[in-house]
Amino acid sequence: MKILKYMYEKYTGKKAPYYYSYSLVTILMKPIRKFVVQVIAPNCPFNNLRVSIYRLCGFKIGKNTFIGMKCYLDDMCYDLIEIGNNVVISYGVYFACHGKNQGHFPIVIEDNAYIGMRAIIITKHKFGGGQKRLLAKMLL
Repeated sequence: MKILKYMYEKYTGKKAPYYYSYSLVTILMKPIRKFVVQVIAPNCPFNNLRVSIYRLCGFKIGKNTFIGMKCYLDDMCYDLIEIGNNVVISYGVYFACHGKNQGHFPIVIEDNAYIGMRAIIITKHKFGGGQKRLLAKMLL
Protein backbone atom coordinates (compact mmCIF):
# COMPACT_ATOMS: atom_id res chain seq x y z
CA MET A 1 0.00 0.00 0.00
CA LYS A 2 2.95 2.32 0.53
CA ILE A 3 3.76 2.04 -3.17
CA LEU A 4 0.20 3.03 -4.10
CA LYS A 5 0.29 5.93 -1.66
CA TYR A 6 3.59 7.14 -3.11
CA MET A 7 2.30 6.85 -6.68
CA TYR A 8 -0.92 8.68 -5.86
CA GLU A 9 0.92 11.57 -4.21
CA LYS A 10 3.49 11.77 -7.01
CA TYR A 11 1.03 11.80 -9.92
CA THR A 12 -1.79 13.86 -8.42
CA GLY A 13 0.31 16.25 -6.38
CA LYS A 14 -2.16 15.90 -3.49
CA LYS A 15 -1.90 14.12 -0.18
CA ALA A 16 -3.18 10.53 -0.40
CA PRO A 17 -6.50 9.74 1.35
CA TYR A 18 -6.37 8.09 4.78
CA TYR A 19 -7.25 4.65 3.45
CA TYR A 20 -4.00 4.47 1.49
CA SER A 21 -2.32 3.87 4.87
CA TYR A 22 -4.34 0.72 5.57
CA SER A 23 -2.61 -2.64 5.49
CA LEU A 24 -3.78 -5.38 3.14
CA VAL A 25 -5.17 -7.36 6.10
CA THR A 26 -7.25 -4.37 7.19
CA ILE A 27 -8.64 -3.96 3.70
CA LEU A 28 -9.61 -7.64 3.53
CA MET A 29 -11.08 -7.76 7.05
CA LYS A 30 -13.25 -4.65 6.68
CA PRO A 31 -16.05 -6.22 4.59
CA ILE A 32 -15.97 -9.37 6.72
CA ARG A 33 -16.33 -7.37 9.96
CA LYS A 34 -19.08 -5.27 8.36
CA PHE A 35 -21.04 -8.41 7.41
CA VAL A 36 -20.65 -9.92 10.88
CA VAL A 37 -21.55 -6.70 12.73
CA GLN A 38 -24.46 -5.68 10.48
CA VAL A 39 -25.99 -9.02 9.49
CA ILE A 40 -25.05 -11.82 11.87
CA ALA A 41 -24.82 -10.13 15.30
CA PRO A 42 -28.04 -8.02 15.19
CA ASN A 43 -30.10 -11.05 14.17
CA CYS A 44 -28.63 -13.44 16.74
CA PRO A 45 -31.43 -14.43 19.17
CA PHE A 46 -29.11 -15.05 22.14
CA ASN A 47 -27.76 -12.01 23.99
CA ASN A 48 -24.59 -13.67 25.30
CA LEU A 49 -23.64 -14.81 21.82
CA ARG A 50 -24.55 -11.43 20.31
CA VAL A 51 -22.36 -9.55 22.83
CA SER A 52 -19.51 -12.04 22.27
CA ILE A 53 -19.69 -11.47 18.51
CA TYR A 54 -19.50 -7.70 19.03
CA ARG A 55 -16.50 -8.16 21.34
CA LEU A 56 -14.74 -10.37 18.78
CA CYS A 57 -15.22 -7.60 16.22
CA GLY A 58 -13.39 -5.14 18.50
CA PHE A 59 -16.13 -3.32 20.42
CA LYS A 60 -15.40 -2.50 24.09
CA ILE A 61 -18.36 -3.94 26.00
CA GLY A 62 -18.50 -4.38 29.79
CA LYS A 63 -19.77 -7.29 31.86
CA ASN A 64 -23.44 -8.11 32.35
CA THR A 65 -24.50 -5.94 29.41
CA PHE A 66 -27.66 -6.53 27.41
CA ILE A 67 -27.77 -5.44 23.77
CA GLY A 68 -31.12 -5.93 22.07
CA MET A 69 -31.59 -7.34 18.61
CA LYS A 70 -31.44 -5.14 15.49
CA CYS A 71 -29.04 -2.62 17.04
CA TYR A 72 -26.64 -0.81 14.72
CA LEU A 73 -23.15 -0.35 16.13
CA ASP A 74 -20.95 1.74 13.84
CA ASP A 75 -18.62 -0.83 12.26
CA MET A 76 -16.26 1.82 10.87
CA CYS A 77 -15.51 3.11 14.38
CA TYR A 78 -15.58 -0.07 16.45
CA ASP A 79 -12.70 1.23 18.58
CA LEU A 80 -14.59 4.47 19.46
CA ILE A 81 -17.68 2.86 21.02
CA GLU A 82 -17.28 1.99 24.69
CA ILE A 83 -20.12 0.38 26.66
CA GLY A 84 -19.80 -0.03 30.45
CA ASN A 85 -20.94 -2.72 32.89
CA ASN A 86 -24.61 -3.51 33.67
CA VAL A 87 -25.87 -1.53 30.67
CA VAL A 88 -29.22 -2.24 29.01
CA ILE A 89 -29.51 -1.27 25.34
CA SER A 90 -33.00 -1.97 24.04
CA TYR A 91 -34.12 -3.18 20.63
CA GLY A 92 -33.09 -1.22 17.53
CA VAL A 93 -30.74 1.39 19.03
CA TYR A 94 -28.52 3.17 16.50
CA PHE A 95 -24.94 4.23 17.39
CA ALA A 96 -23.23 6.57 14.90
CA CYS A 97 -19.68 7.83 15.51
CA HIS A 98 -19.53 9.84 12.31
CA GLY A 99 -21.57 11.35 9.54
CA LYS A 100 -21.06 12.71 6.07
CA ASN A 101 -18.14 15.17 5.99
CA GLN A 102 -17.62 14.83 9.76
CA GLY A 103 -14.81 13.55 11.93
CA HIS A 104 -14.95 10.35 13.95
CA PHE A 105 -15.78 10.92 17.63
CA PRO A 106 -16.16 8.49 20.56
CA ILE A 107 -19.39 7.38 22.20
CA VAL A 108 -19.10 6.34 25.85
CA ILE A 109 -21.95 4.60 27.67
CA GLU A 110 -21.08 4.48 31.37
CA ASP A 111 -22.01 1.79 33.91
CA ASN A 112 -25.67 1.11 34.83
CA ALA A 113 -27.10 3.09 31.91
CA TYR A 114 -30.38 2.31 30.18
CA ILE A 115 -31.03 3.25 26.56
CA GLY A 116 -34.61 2.98 25.35
CA MET A 117 -35.96 1.29 22.26
CA ARG A 118 -35.03 2.75 18.83
CA ALA A 119 -32.93 5.57 20.30
CA ILE A 120 -30.30 7.24 18.14
CA ILE A 121 -26.96 7.88 19.81
CA ILE A 122 -24.73 10.25 17.87
CA THR A 123 -21.20 11.53 18.32
CA LYS A 124 -19.69 13.67 21.08
CA HIS A 125 -21.97 12.29 23.80
CA LYS A 126 -21.21 10.59 27.09
CA PHE A 127 -24.08 8.94 28.94
CA GLY A 128 -23.95 8.22 32.65
CA GLY A 129 -25.40 5.36 34.59
CA GLY A 130 -27.22 5.10 37.90
CA GLN A 131 -30.20 7.42 38.07
CA LYS A 132 -29.69 8.96 34.64
CA ARG A 133 -31.68 7.75 31.66
CA LEU A 134 -31.54 8.63 28.03
CA LEU A 135 -34.83 9.55 26.44
CA ALA A 136 -34.87 9.65 22.69
CA LYS A 137 -37.48 10.70 20.22
CA MET A 138 -38.82 7.75 18.27
CA LEU A 139 -38.70 8.01 14.52
CA LEU A 140 -41.99 7.27 12.87
